[in-house]
Amino acid sequence: MPKDFTVVIEEGEDGYLISEVLELPGCHTQAKSLDELMKRTKEAIRIYLGSSKQKEAIFTKFLGIQKLAV
Repeated sequence: MPKDFTVVIEEGEDGYLISEVLELPGCHTQAKSLDELMKRTKEAIRIYLGSSKQKEAIFTKFLGIQKLAV
């Protein structure tokens, strides 16, 4: 049964898109396009979950992201 993961996407200074899977510490990747990023992110999740050295997934309820100027 498929599980839902929360993916944060950012654009780096070099123009690459970067994804981070919040429930899987250290699970991230990058690509030039959003389609390629999603493909690579799915692959990174599969590799992470198949790793014998994986940390346990942390499932929480994602509420949102807020920018805060200080």
